[in-house]
Amino acid sequence: RVQLVETGGGSVRSGGSLRLSCVASRSTYSSKYMSWFRQAPGKEREGVAIIYTSSYTTSYAASVKGRFTMSRDNDKNTVYLEMNTLKPEDTAMYYCAAPAAGKWHDGRPWDPKKYNYWGQGTQVTVSS
Repeated sequence: RVQLVETGGGSVRSGGSLRLSCVASRSTYSSKYMSWFRQAPGKEREGVAIIYTSSYTTSYAASVKGRFTMSRDNDKNTVYLEMNTLKPEDTAMYYCAAPAAGKWHDGRPWDPKKYNYWGQGTQVTVSS
């Protein structure tokens, strides 16, 4: 079983920045991709960023594109989410997620059902 631990959340003013980290208990090469999701109170969990293991290619939700950057450090089994120009609507619990080894998202990278492992989340609060 893979354990994911997120850190780096906090409270910032609008326009500020935060860097989230997610440490995996096994090599991040085991999963074909890893993602960051977020969930605000009363809303569904939404995918915000994905990074593919073989190519390091990233993709972002339209709401964060140009402001968020996802990266990985394989030596540290860690993925990151650099968040800039934060807005109050970015306020949410942020989760790191990974699929089981060898599994693919079948064209649905933002479907939470395509992920087997989730961290406990880290809270991001952006005030205006």
